[in-house]
Amino acid sequence: MRWAVAVIVIAHGFIHLLGASKGLGWAEVSQLKEPISNAAGAVWLVAAVLTVGAGVMLAASIRWWWLVGNFAVVVSQAVIVTSWSDAKAGTIVNVVLLAAVVYGTAANGPTSLRAEYRRRVATALQKTLDAASVTEQDLATLPAPVAAYIRQSGAVGQPRISNFRAGISGRIRSGPAKPWMAFTGEQVNTFGANPSRSFRMDATMAGLPVDVLHIFADATATMRVKVCSLFPMVNRAGPEMDRAETVTVFNDLCVLAPAAIVHAPITWHPIDDHRAQGTFTNGVHVVTAELTFNDQHELVDFWSDDRLATSADGRTLTPQRWSTPVTAFRTLDHRCVATFGEARWHAPAPDGQYTYLEFNLDDIDYNVTTRGTVIGDGA
Repeated sequence: MRWAVAVIVIAHGFIHLLGASKGLGWAEVSQLKEPISNAAGAVWLVAAVLTVGAGVMLAASIRWWWLVGNFAVVVSQAVIVTSWSDAKAGTIVNVVLLAAVVYGTAANGPTSLRAEYRRRVATALQKTLDAASVTEQDLATLPAPVAAYIRQSGAVGQPRISNFRAGISGRIRSGPAKPWMAFTGEQVNTFGANPSRSFRMDATMAGLPVDVLHIFADATATMRVKVCSLFPMVNRAGPEMDRAETVTVFNDLCVLAPAAIVHAPITWHPIDDHRAQGTFTNGVHVVTAELTFNDQHELVDFWSDDRLATSADGRTLTPQRWSTPVTAFRTLDHRCVATFGEARWHAPAPDGQYTYLEFNLDDIDYNVTTRGTVIGDGA
């Protein structure tokens, strides 16, 4: 749809050159019967440049294209009005352009969820990075399977992880009988005494774009969902949400940033050679999870009874076991990390255990600054 609109808008812009050509005396334009002055011809030229520019920027996915589009639709319609009998059909295209501009402004403008995500990330990444490296001494007090997992990830000798920026994709659904929705997303997590998590997702539901924004900062969580970037679908916050996101932050730390375990506020309890229980504390929230490792010292499962399931309408939360089995690993940014996994609810009958999310880790960078520069990482 983006490409279709872009092509129509670009063609519309080139048609404006007819008015410019007649007004500026570049050529005879028999299609335009009404006279066009030199000054009006110059405005037709401005309309052409703005409209073609907006279409090209839309095709190139330049996020602030809507700003140019706003000017384009105003100037374009103004010149059409001055030559109404000849150019009135162009109003139809301007209606299409206006609809695209409204959506573009809602999706990427200063009040959009995407803009808030960028502001939150910029604030989160201002935290000072930990310059220390992970050592064998850091692993000495950890349960054996946890220490082996951190060692296997390639963390020893590397800088401790203060944050990461990850690109993910996959699919998600709201229940075992609900349709899957494809999504792409980005998240930035920071660690330390006051961890944070900013997560933005772009999904599609019934052919319509859906924006999702999770923010966890200062031990407080919010979740907002908008359809077509305009219509609020979910707006949730509160103690239950805070606790649920605390478990998610603990999971992100263990699955995506094992080196950050060594200085995280976790109390460990060994179970056996392949399992350990961890209790994670963040402010007033204390959550517990059990981690399972395979013979290759990879984390293959994480489950907790402290996360709450969301109802299909997003309005209620219910205590329910939550797990994230992981089945694929590869080296990204010089560290071995999980790259495919699932999120499962262990619901009572009749639903039972079911997967509601499948994720692929497409890329990840550790210890980034507000400008995206990786600090201190190396092979």
